[in-house]
Amino acid sequence: MKLKYDPLNIVVCGIGGQGNVLAAETLGTAMCDRGCRVAVGETYGASQRGGSVMSHVRVSEKWDPSVLIPAGEAHIIIGFEPLETLRIARKYAGADTVTVYDPRPVYPLGVLQGVQTYPPLEELQAEIEQLSSVALAIPAADIAMEAGDSRAANIALLGAFSQLSAAPLSGEDLEKILAQRFKGKVLELNRKAFAMGREAAKKGGAV
Repeated sequence: MKLKYDPLNIVVCGIGGQGNVLAAETLGTAMCDRGCRVAVGETYGASQRGGSVMSHVRVSEKWDPSVLIPAGEAHIIIGFEPLETLRIARKYAGADTVTVYDPRPVYPLGVLQGVQTYPPLEELQAEIEQLSSVALAIPAADIAMEAGDSRAANIALLGAFSQLSAAPLSGEDLEKILAQRFKGKVLELNRKAFAMGREAAKKGGAV
């Protein structure tokens, strides 16, 4: 599958503990298997559960890409939390950016304690759509629970990602990496979440 852009710039973002880093590493590994040159850079927050996490995945068929994506040059944003997705879109989205994200909020401690407020979800989603050429909301956390484990939300979002026309990987490419990373019942659960994520993207009009 030929890259639509070279280098192709993908930002994976969310909250620590959501499996964002694993998702970025899975994408990078799958692209390496396809013979591409890949740079994966985690920029901050992975060690702090509940803190912001962002990974840059840059892919090229021609040369070794630098790690960091310039502002305004993300082609695909994969977001695990709507407020984090918007924060990243404000900096990295460009005219052709496709955003696939889970619209389910993860409330910070300050919000849960009543000392901070979380923006209205409708406003977050409206701005994400405004900043993206295409914005696809996928209920990944709900899909993961239906599949059998909330921790599979990242895999459900990867399934949705694989349906995008701009995605450089097929579902089969990513399933191959899942089979390398997981075994037994865990593999079957993740395969189920992945398939459900793909189906949700189809129903949502993935392009």
